[in-house]
Amino acid sequence: MEDEFKHLVRISRKDVDGNKTIEHALTDIKGVGLSLSKTICRVLDLDLNSKIGYIADEDVAKIEDIIEDPKAFDIPSWMLNRREDYVTGEDIHLIESDLDMTLRDDLNRMKKTRSYKGRRHEVGLPVRGQRTKSTFRKSASVGVRRS
Repeated sequence: MEDEFKHLVRISRKDVDGNKTIEHALTDIKGVGLSLSKTICRVLDLDLNSKIGYIADEDVAKIEDIIEDPKAFDIPSWMLNRREDYVTGEDIHLIESDLDMTLRDDLNRMKKTRSYKGRRHEVGLPVRGQRTKSTFRKSASVGVRRS
């Protein structure tokens, strides 16, 4: 580990606070959860509880490589956030703006094909079968008024 401390560490297009532990600092990157960050630390043999501000630049580059292509480092496909991609059919892992754009494209495709989920998204109703009698009310409640 290096002796000099970095207050901001740039990892995969994201500035991370150097005072956080490695496992929690990696979760600041959108698309990287706690289990994936722990797995990255185990692959690189990094201490989970050490501060990310003390990490060497070579380790930061290795972390970026793992986040870019986790399958190359034997991270199981069930940990990836985009399994069997609609366009390519491959298991990939997306982060930051790529994740946002892909989600937006998926929703637009569902709306365009007029699928059930797409129509529910358009109207703003729950998509996954939740009941709507008592929840998901957007306006003022309709009920008995006292005069």
